[in-house]
Amino acid sequence: MPACVVTLIVRHPYQFQDGKQVAHDTKLYVSVNGSLYPAKAKSRRQRWEVKPSEMANNTLNPIRAIVDGMKLTPNQDKPMISLSIGDPTVFGNLPTDDAVLQAMKDAIDSQKFNGYAPSVGYLKSRQAVANFYSCPEAPLEAEDVILTSGCSQAIDLAISVLCNPGDNILVPCPGFSLYKTLAVSMGIQVKLYNLLPEKSWEINLQHMESLIDERTSCLIVTNPSNPCGSVFSKEHLLKILKVASRHCVPILADEIYNNMVFPGSHCPSIASLSSDVPILSCGGLAKRWLVPGWRMGWILIHDRNEIFGSEIRQGLVKLSQRILGACTIVQGALESILNNTPQSFYNNTICFLKCNSEICFNELSTVPGLCPIMPSGAMYLMVSTKTVGIDMDHFPDFKNDVDFTERLVTEQSVFCLPASAFEYPNFFRIVVTVPEEMMVEACGRIREFCQRHYRPSSRDSNDLDQ
Repeated sequence: MPACVVTLIVRHPYQFQDGKQVAHDTKLYVSVNGSLYPAKAKSRRQRWEVKPSEMANNTLNPIRAIVDGMKLTPNQDKPMISLSIGDPTVFGNLPTDDAVLQAMKDAIDSQKFNGYAPSVGYLKSRQAVANFYSCPEAPLEAEDVILTSGCSQAIDLAISVLCNPGDNILVPCPGFSLYKTLAVSMGIQVKLYNLLPEKSWEINLQHMESLIDERTSCLIVTNPSNPCGSVFSKEHLLKILKVASRHCVPILADEIYNNMVFPGSHCPSIASLSSDVPILSCGGLAKRWLVPGWRMGWILIHDRNEIFGSEIRQGLVKLSQRILGACTIVQGALESILNNTPQSFYNNTICFLKCNSEICFNELSTVPGLCPIMPSGAMYLMVSTKTVGIDMDHFPDFKNDVDFTERLVTEQSVFCLPASAFEYPNFFRIVVTVPEEMMVEACGRIREFCQRHYRPSSRDSNDLDQ
């Protein structure tokens, strides 16, 4: 059989105008073994015009947008105390356990984990995670685990596999800003459901349920909470599950702070309480093991009644193949980290966080104009006035929480994150991982700042007169 010969032929049909032959349209043909076929002419750009994609333009981190716009000029006479960053390693007072470090050293020395791993992670490492989190109410096998580059990638994959552009997801308010950052960039609408500060940040279930429609593809539940430090009771989790079951909406459970719960509270995984609602639970090493920079996370697939089936599982596998995620060295150390970290390490971390939270709560409870809300877990404490936000009538020098926290830096060199970053104006969040003496010093400066700017209302004055 003769080889196929392809030739590009350019023809200039001519027309006659005023008795003269002039060129009209140029036409391109492709000759394939003697037969002519029309060819589409390639357009040529006349000038450079390279623009960012819609996804890039739609990507916005609210925390960065607010913080980058703040004028943060610390008081030169006072050393800076940052209570804004959710990284427990910043001040060096919360190192991870020696057993965790040894597991990493052993993984490196073995030289078995220098190459590529399967996109979903090594089978042995996935089985170790499954064994660690499996319970009779929510059993797990290796195939139910996807290893990811931190909990952030786990959340990204979970939203990506459940949602299409035009769908909507339900997100807590106040809540972790990454949910909205990811969703909006993908053309997914975010609906914010309210948490109730006067009820230790429980979900306003009636409000949440009112937001559900036929395009609601996912309900995000964060427990324990960033930024609130709240921990939902078993009874409250069951009520959340009833709403999800009633409307057939799957749950994305952000449980990165799983088991970081203060004594007196109990925090079962929501999957262990579900009888029919399918759940993608996202977690990782970052917080509980105090190694956020190691970027090890996971998705636990709890598929009640085979509702996810093979399609969601395969979807997660395919998405994980876009970019190989979890670090192989950490994967190699994972089984030892999970099995050999002593309980005393977890207990000591929780004891420190609870102690610092109590210091902060007690100190700020007596500050005019402020009302801290005592957390039950995680690493954060939210501050408000009378549970409805900073009463700017008492602080007429400031326009809002951003202005308040900006001036706190300027005058006292203490940086707290304004809760506008979590779409919850007139609150601010404090990270309680700083050394104890630094927490005491920061609270003292906040007190001095508020005493300088606090103005009692006329009603307060009348109450004092009586």
